[in-house]
Amino acid sequence: MSTRTDAPTRREQILKEAARLFAERGFHGVGVDEIGAAVGISGPGLYRHFAGKDAMLAELLVGISERLLDGGRMRAAEAAGGPAAVLGSLIDGHIDFALDDRPLITVHDRELDRLRDSDRKAVRRLQRQYVELWVTVVRQLHPHTPEQEARAAVHAVFGLLNSTPHLGTGGLPGRTATGELLRRLAHGAFEALGRAAGGAQDRAPDSAPATG
Repeated sequence: MSTRTDAPTRREQILKEAARLFAERGFHGVGVDEIGAAVGISGPGLYRHFAGKDAMLAELLVGISERLLDGGRMRAAEAAGGPAAVLGSLIDGHIDFALDDRPLITVHDRELDRLRDSDRKAVRRLQRQYVELWVTVVRQLHPHTPEQEARAAVHAVFGLLNSTPHLGTGGLPGRTATGELLRRLAHGAFEALGRAAGGAQDRAPDSAPATG
């Protein structure tokens, strides 16, 4: 989700290759020497940047959670046009992540439990804050939607968008077309949520019967 255009640092290069290798072969299936070779330095040279593989994994998973939350907050603050525009911007930002950082999605799904307890708790805390950011916007857009239902819908849309590692390569029409498809599906899910909430509101009985 980053918008930076300058060249990545050596540390960022190491993390990118570590994410790719961890996603392909699993955390325990990759050695420090292999990560070093992928960026053109010796395995021991990695220790100038990271204490070890555990530190790389922690920075990958805590780091992407921080990026998503910070990016979401920035989009919410900068979007003009009310909650619909904010939600659209949040969806766009998460689609960028889902298309550009597929290895991180795989690593998160497989390796989160390998983090030490404090790092795992940090990831969960950041993720909860990110979810609540979306829930707030969804309920502003669809005020009749119960909070629990809005939260479930947000998690469902995340599941949809984060499915990119499972899409394969044969049927993908390209990044732009895939992004547009994900965008339509995500917006459609939230529009259906709003229609369901509005219909329930229309069908609700009067709160107090007339008396005479």
